[in-house]
Amino acid sequence: MLPVATTHVVIPDTQAKAGVPTDHLRWIGQYIVDHFHDKPIKIIHLGDHADMPSLSSYDKGKKSMEGRRYKEDIVAANEAFDVLNKALREFNANRKKTKHGLWLPERHILLGNHEDRINRAVESDAQLEGVISTEDLNYRFSGWQVHPFLKPVNLDGIWYAHYWQNTMTGKPLGGSALMRLKNLGHSYTMGHQQVLDYGIRFVNGKSQHALVAGACYLHDEDYKGYQGNAHWRGIIVCHDVVDGSYDPMFISLDYLCRRYEGVSLSVFLKKKYNINR
Repeated sequence: MLPVATTHVVIPDTQAKAGVPTDHLRWIGQYIVDHFHDKPIKIIHLGDHADMPSLSSYDKGKKSMEGRRYKEDIVAANEAFDVLNKALREFNANRKKTKHGLWLPERHILLGNHEDRINRAVESDAQLEGVISTEDLNYRFSGWQVHPFLKPVNLDGIWYAHYWQNTMTGKPLGGSALMRLKNLGHSYTMGHQQVLDYGIRFVNGKSQHALVAGACYLHDEDYKGYQGNAHWRGIIVCHDVVDGSYDPMFISLDYLCRRYEGVSLSVFLKKKYNINR
């Protein structure tokens, strides 16, 4: 029997924190419901949904750390995650009213290094044991399968991880997406880097795919400066996934904005948030 093809919807790092727009999460949630309801899809969030700036080791002692609080970070991340899940929640509420079966697609979220800041804080201060935890995030409560930071997950022949490590140093594996593919030897998808880098090769007549996508947010990051924020942001739909092979479709946040707001992303951000991009 031939393997059944499925669809993966990949959501790169969303980096939610207090004071940043979350409209794109509403668009993504609605797009998934509009296009894929009742279909056997898998949704994979690549991690770093919760930005957790209050636990940033890089900013300790800096002026920018003043006023940052753990609870504020958790509230912001959870509220943003609710926005992402709202369309599915409302769709199923309506199905329940009409006595139809619920649509519960398989959903996975990989904890990223930003969520892992919580674990690192506990490790460095034993008094925080039992006080703060990644379980403060509402991922599991919202019906998602939560995967530990850097633990690879194999879904239909595609290996997912927030990033892949250099086995000698423990640091993120360097090089282009295609170079990483040659080193790993199997189809993979990762987030972490604010780029869109895709590569494909054929081995024994089968395609192997490399995908690096680490940006799915509307705000700019101050640390990247004026030029560093000019990168692709969006989601990726992997059609006909079988044994690590698939047909990729790249969906930018600009496309989603035009679809659900009727204007380009630059016009929307200027009008609603006075952000020039």
